[in-house]
Amino acid sequence: MDIYYLVIFFILGTVLGSFYNVVGFRLPKEESITNPKHSYCPNCKHKLGVLELIPILSFLFQGGKCKHCKKPISIFYPFIELLTGGLFAVCYYSYRFSPDLIIALTLVSLFSIVIVSDLNYLIIPDEVTLISILICAGTILYRDGFDGMITALGNGVLLFGIMYCLMLLGDTLFKKESLGGADIKLMFVSGMTLGPLLGVVVIFISSVVALPVSVLLYTVNKEKLIPFGPFIVFAILFLFFLKVDVLRLLEFILAK
Repeated sequence: MDIYYLVIFFILGTVLGSFYNVVGFRLPKEESITNPKHSYCPNCKHKLGVLELIPILSFLFQGGKCKHCKKPISIFYPFIELLTGGLFAVCYYSYRFSPDLIIALTLVSLFSIVIVSDLNYLIIPDEVTLISILICAGTILYRDGFDGMITALGNGVLLFGIMYCLMLLGDTLFKKESLGGADIKLMFVSGMTLGPLLGVVVIFISSVVALPVSVLLYTVNKEKLIPFGPFIVFAILFLFFLKVDVLRLLEFILAK
């Protein structure tokens, strides 16, 4: 039965990953995600048929090219579909049918959209972050009750405040914008889903992971700006799946 559900969640993830591509590419350009309703080739605007919309497989069957204009299709599209599908399967494997599954799926969805929008446009749509916060808050309300939800929201505000102070410090030191406002809003999600201690760890992990990647990309293209949003959401997901109890970990370290 587990294999059955893993396959179902993988397929669901690839389908939603295809939709997240649309969201990530359209919202930063202030385009509607429902009008036009159909997907189209970004080169020739050809309306995609049913067979051209099958996640991952359509890219392989068409040899990575538009069936109409023969222009190459970005590998980015099937990558997001495969990534989302794989992570959806991991979500089910980790949490089965529980409230935490909803939170995990929401974080994966946020991760996929942020990758698309932030890497391509250096923009994280506020609508996406807000919807993620509302879904997580509603799930926490169901899981932990009203008091639990208020605590989670308070943790979100705390992490938002910490990140905001870091932004002001960075702006002062570097005499330019050091962090985007959308990155700070992601820390609200971090505090709400992980708590204040792991929320701080998110800042550390995302910075450590981003540093070598940024240095590598800088050597390739010194003009290209490196978005920080994907690293933040990656760190949130990593810690959420790891299920680290920070207090117990600190007690163990101090005991030694």
